[in-house]
Amino acid sequence: MGKKVVKFGGSSLADAAQFKKVGDIIRSDADRRYVVPSAPGKRSKDDTKVTDMLYACYATAVSGKDFSAQLTAIRERYEEIITGLALDISLAEEFVEIEKNFKAQAGSDYAASRGEYLNGKIMAAYLGYEFVDAATVIFFKEDGQFDAEKTDTVLSKKLEKIEKAVIPGFYGAYPNGAVHTFSRGGSDITGSIVARAVKAEIYENWTDVSGFMLVDPRIVKNPQVIDYITYKELRELAYMGASVLHEDAIFPVRQAGIPINIRNTNAPEEPGTMIVATTCRQSKYTITGIAGKKGFVAINIEKDMMNSEIGFGQKVLRAFADNGISFEHMPSGIDTMTVFVHQDEFEDKEQQVLSGIQALANPDHMEVETDLALIAVVGRGMKSTRGTAGRIFAALAHNHVNVRMIDQGSSELNIIIGVSNADFESAIRGIYDIFVTAQL
Repeated sequence: MGKKVVKFGGSSLADAAQFKKVGDIIRSDADRRYVVPSAPGKRSKDDTKVTDMLYACYATAVSGKDFSAQLTAIRERYEEIITGLALDISLAEEFVEIEKNFKAQAGSDYAASRGEYLNGKIMAAYLGYEFVDAATVIFFKEDGQFDAEKTDTVLSKKLEKIEKAVIPGFYGAYPNGAVHTFSRGGSDITGSIVARAVKAEIYENWTDVSGFMLVDPRIVKNPQVIDYITYKELRELAYMGASVLHEDAIFPVRQAGIPINIRNTNAPEEPGTMIVATTCRQSKYTITGIAGKKGFVAINIEKDMMNSEIGFGQKVLRAFADNGISFEHMPSGIDTMTVFVHQDEFEDKEQQVLSGIQALANPDHMEVETDLALIAVVGRGMKSTRGTAGRIFAALAHNHVNVRMIDQGSSELNIIIGVSNADFESAIRGIYDIFVTAQL
C-alpha cells in the first residue's frame, strides 16, 4: 500500500459541506493515509477565518475584558460543522481547556493554533483516523527555529505504527512544551514535514485553485494552469512575486525527492500542478510562467575601461551594502553596469548611496531611473527553443512597451525584462499572448 500525505487549506474546510467534499476525496484513494488540516476558513467573502477570530478573542482575554461571547462564536463555528456531519463528538472539554489557557495568557501562538487543533479533532472523528497532536511530534528549538532533525526522528517513529492519522497543521512545540506556530506557510509546511517523515510517494496540497496559474489571474483573465513545474522554476517565479508555496513548505519534500501536487478541492477531477525535482516532460508552451514586481529604481553607472578595473563591481555594491540596501538585479556591459533596487528602500538613502559610489568607484557618469518594473519569463523549455528573446521583444513592441533592460540568466531558465511601472500589466499580457494564447 502506497502512502500519500494530503493537506487541506482553510477554504476546503470552511463548513460541513466542504468537509464532505474532503471526506469523499480522501476515501476515493486508499493511499491517502495522512491528513493535515488547516483551521476553517471563510464561508463567504464577508466571513471571518477562525484563526482571525481566535487572535481577536485572545487579544480581548489579554486586555482583561470578557471574551466569553467571542469564544462562544468560535465554538458555534465548530458545532455547525459537527452537526452538519452528524458526528457524535463533543468539544466541550477542549473549550474549557482553551478558556482556562486564555485566562492564563498562554500566548497568541497557542491561541491561533487551536483552529487547526480543533479541526483536526473533527477530521479524525469524521474519517475514523487516529488524531496526533502536532505539539507532540513537531519541534522548535528555544530560539524559535524549526528543529528538523528531532521532528523527523520522532514523527517518523510515531507514524510508523499508525496506518491512518490526522496531524493538524501550522504548529508544534518548544522544548518546554509551549505551543509555537510557523510564521509563514503554516499548514503547507506541516504537510511537507509529514510527507518527508512517512517517505510519502506524493504530497497532495488541496486548496481552492486547480494548481498554479501561468500568470497572475488579476492581470490575465482565466490563465492556463501549469501542469508540470520544477523546483528551480518555482523558485524563480516565487522570487519575482508569484504567490506560490513558501520556500519552507517546499524544502523538506524537495530534500527527500517527493513531488508536490497542487489540487482543487472543488474540482477534484482536475489534475492540478505537479512540482517535481526534474522532468523529461516539455512544457506545453515554451515558457512555464511569468511573474513580476513593480517599484524599482535603476542606477546606471558608466566608466571607461570598467571591465579591466579589478573590483569595480564590488566597490559599487559596497555603497549599497554600507547603507543596508540589497540589490535585486545587476545586468552589465563592457563600460556600464546597472543596479536594480527597491525604490522604497532606496529613496531615503539615495544621496548617501550615490556619494558612496562616487567615493568608492569614481565612475564617469551616473544616472537614476525610477518607477520601473521587473518581469521574469521562466521556463525550462527556453533552453531548447530558438528565438525566445526575439519573440518577447516582438510581443512588447506590438503592445507599444518600451524595454529598458533585458537580461538572460546563465542557466537559460529565465529572462528578466525591465519596463516602466505604467507598462507592467500590458507587457505581461503581451508576453502571455504570444507564448500561450497564440498556441491555444
